[in-house]
Amino acid sequence: MQHRNGDKLKLGISACLLGAEVRFNGGHKESRLCSRTLAEHFDFVPVCPEVAIGLGTPREPIRLVGDPQAPRALGTLHRERDVTEALSDFGTRMAGELHDISGYIVMQKSPSCGLERVKVYLDNGYPAEGGGTGLYTAAFCRLRPDLPIEEDGRLNDPVLRENFITRVFAYAEWQRLLANGLTRRAITDFHARYKYQLMASNPLQYKALGRLLGELGQHDPAELGPRYFSLLMAALKKCATRRTHSNVLQHLCGYLKQALGSPEKAEMQALIDQYRSGIVPLVVPLTLLKHHFRQHPHPYIARQAYLQPHPENLSLRNAL
Repeated sequence: MQHRNGDKLKLGISACLLGAEVRFNGGHKESRLCSRTLAEHFDFVPVCPEVAIGLGTPREPIRLVGDPQAPRALGTLHRERDVTEALSDFGTRMAGELHDISGYIVMQKSPSCGLERVKVYLDNGYPAEGGGTGLYTAAFCRLRPDLPIEEDGRLNDPVLRENFITRVFAYAEWQRLLANGLTRRAITDFHARYKYQLMASNPLQYKALGRLLGELGQHDPAELGPRYFSLLMAALKKCATRRTHSNVLQHLCGYLKQALGSPEKAEMQALIDQYRSGIVPLVVPLTLLKHHFRQHPHPYIARQAYLQPHPENLSLRNAL
C-alpha cells in the first residue's frame, strides 16, 4: 500500500485543513480526519492559493461573481480587486509542479479551492443555482483530470471516504506502472487486478473497458493506456453499493466452490445476505472470505485489488 521504497503516498491538501492559520480571518479549518487519521498514512503537501498569490492574512474575503461557468474572483468590499487570473495561473502552475501526488483534498465552499457548489453571485447579488468551482481547483483539474480530488466535508461520509482512498491507491499504482514502462502485458495485468473493484463500482464500465483492451493488440500502449486509465478512474468514481458489493462477494465465492463444505458455504452465504440487508458491515463477510482464501489460496484472487485496495488499519470498510 506504499511506494516500493517504503515512503507514504503524497496528497495535496488545502493548508487550512491541516490547521494552518491562512484563512481570510486569520483562522483555520482543521480537519481532524486529515490532520490525525489520514496523516498517519499519507504525506500531505499543504497549499493555500490565496496566500500564495500574495493576499495577506487576515485579508478582505473574495467571492465568485458572474457566469457560474466562468466566474471572476473579486473582493467582497473592493470589487476592483480581481484575482481571477492569479488564482487560475497558480492552479495551472501547481498542476505541473505537484507531479508526484496521488490525490488532493480541497476546502469545500472556498472560492479558490472548492470543488463544487461554491457560491457564485449574480449581478443582482443573489447566488446562482448550483454554484461553481473554486478558480484554483478548476484550473488544476483541467490539467489533472484523472487525479482523485475530493472536498473535506464529503470525506466525513464513510462511503465517499472509502471510494476516494481506493482511487488514490489505484492512481498511485498506475503511476508506478508508467514509471516502469507501459506495455501491453502491464496494462492487461493491471486491468485483471482491478476486475472485481471495477465490478463493484461500475459493472457496465468494467465490460466497456474490457472491450477497449480487446483492441490493445492494434494500438500503441502509450496511446491506448492513458485513454484506458482515464475511463478507469471515471468508473471508479462511482461508489459501490451493497448490491454490487454482494454481487462481487458471490463471484469470489465461486472460486471456493470445490474447497468448502456445505456448512462453510451456508455460513458464507448467510453473512453475504446479512451484509446485503444492512445488518453487518462489508468487513464481516470479507474477513471470512479472506480467511477461506488463506486456507485455499488461488493465484488469480491473490492479485485482486478488491480484497485490499487500501491499508487495512484505516478500517475504511468497517463502516460500509
